[in-house]
Amino acid sequence: MSLSKQELFDRIRRDSWQRQLSIRAMSNKYGVHRRLVREALSSPVPTPRRRAVRTSPRMEPYKKTVDAWLRADLEAPRKQRHTVRRIVARIEEEFGEAIPYPTVRDFVAARRKEIAAQAGAPVEAFVTRHNALCADAEVDFGDVYVDLAGQRTRCYLFAFRLAYSGKAVHRISRSCGQQAFFEGHVHALNTLGGVPAGQVRYDNLTPAVKKVVFRSRSREENPRWAAFHEYYGFTPFYCEPGLRGAHEKGGVEGQVGYFRRNYLTPVPRVDTVDELNARLAEFEAKEDERRIGARIRTIAQDFAREAGHLLPLPEDPFATGITLTPRVDRYGMITVKMCRYSVLVRFIDRKVTVTLTCDDLTVYDGRQEIARHRRLTGRGAEHLVLDHYLEALLTKPGALERSEALHQARAEGTFTAVHEAFWAAAKKTLKVLLLHRHQQHTDVVTGIRTALAAGTFNEDVIALEARKAAQAAGRAPTVTASTPAPEPLDLDPAPVTPLTSRRLARALPSDQRPLPRLEQWDELLQLRRKDSS
Repeated sequence: MSLSKQELFDRIRRDSWQRQLSIRAMSNKYGVHRRLVREALSSPVPTPRRRAVRTSPRMEPYKKTVDAWLRADLEAPRKQRHTVRRIVARIEEEFGEAIPYPTVRDFVAARRKEIAAQAGAPVEAFVTRHNALCADAEVDFGDVYVDLAGQRTRCYLFAFRLAYSGKAVHRISRSCGQQAFFEGHVHALNTLGGVPAGQVRYDNLTPAVKKVVFRSRSREENPRWAAFHEYYGFTPFYCEPGLRGAHEKGGVEGQVGYFRRNYLTPVPRVDTVDELNARLAEFEAKEDERRIGARIRTIAQDFAREAGHLLPLPEDPFATGITLTPRVDRYGMITVKMCRYSVLVRFIDRKVTVTLTCDDLTVYDGRQEIARHRRLTGRGAEHLVLDHYLEALLTKPGALERSEALHQARAEGTFTAVHEAFWAAAKKTLKVLLLHRHQQHTDVVTGIRTALAAGTFNEDVIALEARKAAQAAGRAPTVTASTPAPEPLDLDPAPVTPLTSRRLARALPSDQRPLPRLEQWDELLQLRRKDSS
């Protein structure tokens, strides 16, 4: 049995009193020495274990010198005090003695506290904060890794926690920028159904704070952040920088780690961030039935009392996205936040309007949407859509095979095996790919598959078969997108000529007519033009 020494003493004394066992019998029963049995019978409390006094002979000649350095540090600027590594270096420089780092570290760790106490330095203490109903909330970001579409990706967990009830709302995003910061707040406030009436505690996050005023609680706020918290009507409170500030919002600091360990371990595997955020709502519902510490009520019961004291939300949510106006370069790409995205090549050398949110990037020409991308986070990352380059590839078909747009289309699965077979058999034309803009993707793939089976690569045949597939499925043959596709520049594609099902079934028989005779035209070449004079 694994017993503590106190439990062993209690059992030995009980056996001696109740069962009248001898010292030898109790020694055999518990597998201990008779000396310990006698000790237990003589005293109900075990003798405290004596700790060995560790000596450091190599440090002995320099202890007074190091003590003097540590006492001088009490008056020195905070950022110019001795570290253990600096003390090791000074001993070696001034005395020529190389003392191991652990030896100096153990001595300095003990002496620094003793010298501060002898000098009367104030002891750091913590005061328990009283959390009133709906008075305070806390916000923090934490790192979390996610297997996103089969790739290990670093994401960020936003946590908004009410101090009284402990009710917390979470949201995962691919970045911790200002858009993710704002969208996390909007999601949390909408989930809670109101706004805290007191303070919301923050670190000195870059999305919120531009500058920390030296040795004060004052902050120079980001203008958009100031507009945001004024719009929702809550008061931000900024904690001290560094570790000291983390203790001022310890509830949410512990919440991020607790949620990561209990609900995001092992590493979650999802296809999209939205899928993972949907799971977080289920995790938060489980948390509502938990009791924090020694509380007698659950989180849900405390939040039910707190919800009635929340301030009402504004009628319209705050616009979290930002608007930019980049210019399209000669590669048909725009640069936004150190990342590049493709647009239709017809807009080369023109300024477009970009709306950037936490997860998406939308490109407009005037009021017309011309491109939409998933927001990238890595510096220098690129996202190209093959559809944006089709007009250019019609005039430069040889550029398609080694293009980055085709590589990304293959990786994303939009350039399917059917497209690969068609491309291998008919590299001479690209007009068939333009059908994707006006017809469903599945219908065009069906048309390509039927044309390959018939042994033809004519785009008219593919268009007809795609329309037939749409009609068979009960869909409109021509799809009108929510955003009209712009016409290609300086191109006038030939109209599609419909073919009958009978001609298509027999794969267009070859022309049996005789070749024209050109003998009479040869006679004309032998005639000489008369001199006009």
